[in-house]
Amino acid sequence: MARWSASTAAVLGAGLLLCVMALAASAQPLQPGNMQVITMDGKRNSKFTCADARKNSNRPGCTATCPNRCPKKCLVLCPTCKTFCLCDFYPGVSCGDPRFTGADGNNFYFHGKKDRDFCILSDAGLHINAHFIGKRNPAMSRDFTWIQALGVRFAHHHLYVGAARTARWDAAADHLALAFDDEDVALPAAAGARWSPPTAPALSVTRTAHANTVVVELRGVFRIMANVVPITAEDSRIHGYGVTDDDSLAHLDLGFKFYDLTDDVHGVLGQTYRTDYVNRLNVTAKMPVMGGADTFLSSGLFETDCAVARFGRAGATASAAAGAGTTGIAMVTDSKYL
Repeated sequence: MARWSASTAAVLGAGLLLCVMALAASAQPLQPGNMQVITMDGKRNSKFTCADARKNSNRPGCTATCPNRCPKKCLVLCPTCKTFCLCDFYPGVSCGDPRFTGADGNNFYFHGKKDRDFCILSDAGLHINAHFIGKRNPAMSRDFTWIQALGVRFAHHHLYVGAARTARWDAAADHLALAFDDEDVALPAAAGARWSPPTAPALSVTRTAHANTVVVELRGVFRIMANVVPITAEDSRIHGYGVTDDDSLAHLDLGFKFYDLTDDVHGVLGQTYRTDYVNRLNVTAKMPVMGGADTFLSSGLFETDCAVARFGRAGATASAAAGAGTTGIAMVTDSKYL
């Protein structure tokens, strides 16, 4: 795989992210016509014919092979047949055993702990926690972990995006769970179906497939692509996950894009967006691991009490208002999201 500078990868990655969101349910190319997202359905090193879909092109197709490190999908650029794993490519991605791509372009694991919540990003006006599920391997000193749900806070709102627990995986069924301010969100099972709350109209959730894949957007603040996926029997066999018939370990593959972060932002992923961020990971390792789990530990999915919490800090952004009866904490107002 070719290497780019962090700035080049971020720019190209942002463009590819838009294509991925539009193509999440299909391998058929939209504009631009030379990009395809291939779903591998659990098959590693899958090969596909890659045609040149550009208008009036007479160039022959080629055979693209998705790398075996890609968990569920790969991106193919036709007609050159260059392939990329989405988890490796652009900033703000988490896939599988929580693997992130930081804003500096470096990949890293953050294992966390099963059945606990961790601060992924915390800023003055935005806080995102992730709930981890996992399996214990007696031969290892840590859990196998995956992100099961996100708890997003902005202004006084709470948004839940999660993968519903399911014993046997059915790709045709919807395993996505959504809630906003403690009320379940019923999103029609159709690609393009969209929901937006009247109390925060800048927030929207849009399906990119009839089931399991959505784009969550808070206008001018963030865009999150969430895809519910299982641990397959093949995944379990290869990696020794020990998945049983009573739980498919449905979890979220995630893509994040942020638009309005302050330089005080923190969290597992958030810290990589700071201008003073220094990568102290072992970048020569096959996959560096970020430690310090206790630093990012939260007491609940919607709690903002991790050691590096920034949410509601006074004076950090122009959208912070002068309090709502809470001493020492400036609450972010809704006006930004109307």
